Amino acid sequence: MRQGRAMKDGLFSFHSPPTTREDDLAVLRLIRSRRVGPATFHRLIAEHGTASAALQTLPALGAAAGLADYAPCPPGAAQAELAAGQRAGARLLRWDDPDYPADLARIDDAPPVLWVAGDLSCMTRPLVAVIGARSASALGLRMARGLAGALADAGVTVVAGLARGIDTAAHEASQAQGTVAVMAGGIDVIYPAENAGLARAITDRGCLITEQPPGTAPVARHFPARNRIVSGLCRGVVVIEAAHRSGSLITARLALDQGREVLAVPGHPIDARASGCNALIRDGATLVRNAEDVMAALGLEPAADRAAVASSVVHSAARGARPASRPRLAAGAGTARSGDQGAEAHAAVPVRPHDADRKTAVPPARAAPRDAGGPVALEQRLLGLLGPSPTDENVLIRTLGVAAAVVAPVILSLELDGRITRLAGGRIALAV
Repeated sequence: MRQGRAMKDGLFSFHSPPTTREDDLAVLRLIRSRRVGPATFHRLIAEHGTASAALQTLPALGAAAGLADYAPCPPGAAQAELAAGQRAGARLLRWDDPDYPADLARIDDAPPVLWVAGDLSCMTRPLVAVIGARSASALGLRMARGLAGALADAGVTVVAGLARGIDTAAHEASQAQGTVAVMAGGIDVIYPAENAGLARAITDRGCLITEQPPGTAPVARHFPARNRIVSGLCRGVVVIEAAHRSGSLITARLALDQGREVLAVPGHPIDARASGCNALIRDGATLVRNAEDVMAALGLEPAADRAAVASSVVHSAARGARPASRPRLAAGAGTARSGDQGAEAHAAVPVRPHDADRKTAVPPARAAPRDAGGPVALEQRLLGLLGPSPTDENVLIRTLGVAAAVVAPVILSLELDGRITRLAGGRIALAV
């Protein structure tokens, strides 16, 4: 469906040390100036040639627009941001840098600057986004892990937004080969907080990227802007479980505007979590069953030095999430809240820059069993993972991360209440 390097004293490591050119300050001042967004930034550069020249014109432009006492971003504020990025061990990547992703540079509102932490080499391979619902079903999570793992095996870098649910599953399954997480907040503020360990593990072979200044807590307006980067980086966007109105569908629409391929995994017709994907397919998105479908739709061939793409997502999913080979950091401390995200808002975690010096091992993200939280809470979590399509009971229990002896009576209670149905082969589905 188409329209249209090594800093040991910092948070993350690079393959080559970052450098600061003389005019980085001017570029940062221009994009951080009031009323200057990415599109305005690029227009000003086209008209005036340099960021320094554009800065000189801003007061007059502001006055002409009726803004009294307009002043550009002060040098001190930009210097403070550069210093904060350096303390976090992150690199400032400008739109005119040779390492800036070529596909992203071609969109109309390409971020003039990105803060990047981790190994940038993963962005030299073909990039494909795998995104979907935060409140994903067990089948959706299984599909995301299998699809992302098989794509990574084929030499594709998986891109997602570090959100819980489908995004997290895609990052976990592809992090051993290198995955890209596009963040809505600052490079040192992990959102959601539960993914702090995953974010640190990603930087071992992949990278975190954001256009927001270090220390920025994500708020509602940042997420659509983040989504345009997710789609802009990639050749195609694969959507797994998206409700009729969801952030994933915003990303799909942005992908269409950017001339990217949109692909979707079909779902049960009466499952609300599949309504967005089914509508995309109805409107012309490529139907996806496995990684081979994605590779064929995008005209990609498996990398010669990697295993062939798995012929079945179910086969690939059996391998489960892949822990990073060399996790580097211990958990940071402190929190920041994003009050604009409603029920989905959780504390973001700023990671201390000197945590890189600690020797504490980082456990694989989300590996530890979760507290059941009582029968009522466990019921809600279990029902949230189920849909009209049958799910294997063992897969459901593993996804919950709770002992089978704890889950079994809850399943029985829900079955007696008529809220779920047991099917042949040890499968469970929501009663319809």
